[in-house]
Amino acid sequence: MYAFELERPKTLDAAKAALAGDEAQALGGGQTLIPTLKARLASPAKLVSLAAVEGMSGVKAEGDQLVIGGATTHAIVAAEAALTYPGLADLASHIGDPAVRNRGTIGGSLANNDPSACYPAAVLASGATIVTDRRQIAADAFFDGMFTTVLDEGEIITEVRFPVPQAGAYAKFVQPASRFALTGVFVARFSEGVRVAVTGASEEGVFRWTEAETALSGNFAPEAVDGLSVSPDGMIGDLHGTPAYRANLVKVMTKRAVAAAS
Repeated sequence: MYAFELERPKTLDAAKAALAGDEAQALGGGQTLIPTLKARLASPAKLVSLAAVEGMSGVKAEGDQLVIGGATTHAIVAAEAALTYPGLADLASHIGDPAVRNRGTIGGSLANNDPSACYPAAVLASGATIVTDRRQIAADAFFDGMFTTVLDEGEIITEVRFPVPQAGAYAKFVQPASRFALTGVFVARFSEGVRVAVTGASEEGVFRWTEAETALSGNFAPEAVDGLSVSPDGMIGDLHGTPAYRANLVKVMTKRAVAAAS
């Protein structure tokens, strides 16, 4: 590790002011950023922790939506979203290990947009809205490829607003060492149709499987996707699995998610 300045602002205005400099970077739970700093892949002169910012942590129901503060840890989501959105709570309860769940935050996960992270699938499948200190961004417009989003420099995720579906569930094939999703699928059924989002599989990051959405909108049952297949083109290939293996996992995890949601 190298020397850097650390600030812990208490208000959103103070956090925005602290991030105004060119060498400043926001710090959520640090579960991705700190290892990145240790590996010398990033070297900001100042880290601005968002953990103490008032009003940025917590889970609450507002009408037909579940609102989660950007600095809310995975453990809190798992505990407090269980009654309103059990599929999302279950996803949060299986992120990493207890140490990760008690430090990592939903805002940090989304801002980092790791191609194997779990939350992006839930956000995209739910048609959630990412609220920042500057604007509101629909999930379909938020993710912009591997490790990238449409967030501007210094922009802060203050909350995420999830429409609560009639049924929703997440299934992932876990990479044992990292606990990330080798492939994970979140399925959400709304009155107007079904949304299916896939993480961990594509070189472009999280994506929607539209063919499965059409099939499941007509018949919300695992067998609805039996006749479908996913092309291995553009899928991740590494020591954990070939592109064809991950393409097959998309279908397998989709069926498991539908079964769980049903």
